Amino acid sequence: MSANDLSTLLWRERELLELLVFKLEEEQLLLTAGRSKWLHHATREVEAVLARLRTAGIERTVEASTVAVEWGLGEDATLRQLVEHAPNDVWRDILQSHLTALTALTAQIADVRDTNLTYLRAATRATQETLATVGAAEPVGVYTGRGTHSTAGAFAHLFDRQG
Repeated sequence: MSANDLSTLLWRERELLELLVFKLEEEQLLLTAGRSKWLHHATREVEAVLARLRTAGIERTVEASTVAVEWGLGEDATLRQLVEHAPNDVWRDILQSHLTALTALTAQIADVRDTNLTYLRAATRATQETLATVGAAEPVGVYTGRGTHSTAGAFAHLFDRQG
């Protein structure tokens, strides 16, 4: 039965989306820990999951077309349309569950991605500021304890207050 196959493909896609969330959070941990040395490995893993997701998406689209035609819909019917036109409550509930989970995972991925981009931009800015200070004839300034920028001293000072 094609609806069973579609449900199996949707489960696989959900698992891949969960794996993508994990890999993006892994990337985020590296960014927040300042471990950019390993970032290229994490990025490569994210790209591998995305490639698998593209394949899974194509397989799901083909199977969804088959189910849509079986249920009297056009072959380009969306998952939401399949939910609305499911032949019985069981398939409606199963497909709605998949749709809800896929929507939630997609939103979670967008949030983590946006956070990672913020961290990457901050790291890029910090790197550019550091590079600007290398070989500078005059001091370019430091950040104060309150987070404001100051050019008052020529050098930043670190005090050990534990001793």
